Amino acid sequence: MKKIAVVGTGIMGHGIAQNFLKHKYPVIVWNRSATKLQTLKKKGAQIAKTPQDAASQADIVFEVTANDQSSRTVWLGQKGILAGADKTKALITCATLSVAWTDRLAKICAKKGLTFFDMPMTGGRIGAETGNLSLLVGGSKQKLNQLKATLKAIATRFTYFGPAGSGMKFKLILNSIQALHLQAFGEAMKLAKKMKLNLKTVGNSFSQERPGGAITAKAWRDYQKTPKPINFSVEWITKDLTYAKQMAGQLKTPLLDKTLQKYCLAMKKKMAQKDWTEVNKM
Repeated sequence: MKKIAVVGTGIMGHGIAQNFLKHKYPVIVWNRSATKLQTLKKKGAQIAKTPQDAASQADIVFEVTANDQSSRTVWLGQKGILAGADKTKALITCATLSVAWTDRLAKICAKKGLTFFDMPMTGGRIGAETGNLSLLVGGSKQKLNQLKATLKAIATRFTYFGPAGSGMKFKLILNSIQALHLQAFGEAMKLAKKMKLNLKTVGNSFSQERPGGAITAKAWRDYQKTPKPINFSVEWITKDLTYAKQMAGQLKTPLLDKTLQKYCLAMKKKMAQKDWTEVNKM
C-alpha cells in the first residue's frame, strides 16, 4: 500500500490521517505542536521529526496547514517538504490558501519535475472525520486518476477544475458564496423575528422549500444550537474571504466586501475561535 504523510494535523489533517489509518495505510504525521499527534500515534501513526522527514518516507504527501505563512514554512523551509521530495512522490496541498502562493508553489514543483496537486476540501470537520470529503482538484488529470483509489479513503467526491491552482480558485469562490448565503440567512431570521413569525416554522421552511439547500439547512441547525466542537471558525473564513478578495483584484465585488467587513468586525470583537455561524448573532 502507498505510504501516506500528513503535514499539519489540525481539525482537517487529523481527520484525513485517521481515515487513512482506518483503511490500514501506513501513515507518517508531522505537526508544529506535537501534542496534537498523540491520539494518532496511539492509532498507529508514525511521528516524523520534520516535514522533510515525513515527505522522504511517503509516496503521497498531504499538506493541511492554516494559511500561506505556515504553508510556505512547511514547503520551503530548510527541513521542509520539498527537501524530502522526489519525482516518485505525489505532493498535495489540501489547505485553503491564496491563489498567488498556490501558483508560486505549483511553479516551484513544476521546475523541479515534481507532481503537485492543489486539492482544497469541502465537508468540514465532520466530512474529514467520516471520510466523506469532496476534493476540488487542480493538477494532472491523468495522475489524479492514478491516485483516486487511494484518495477514496478520505473522500467520496472528486471535481477536476484544470491545471494546478484551479482547485484553489474555485474553493475561494465557493467559500465566498457560502459566507454570503450564511449572512443572508441571518438577516432573514432577524426580519422574521421582527415580524413576529414563528422562527421554528420559518427555519424549517427555509430548509425544505425553494430558498433552501444544504447551506440553509445547516445554517438553521446551527442557528438553533451552536456546533461543538465548532465546524469552521470565524478566523478561517475571514482568512479565506481575504484571499478571495485578493484574487478578485480590480473586479468589483460589493457583496463579498460587505460579508468580509462583517467577519472582520467579528474578529475585532474577539470571536476568532467562534463558529463562523455565530456572526448571525451579532
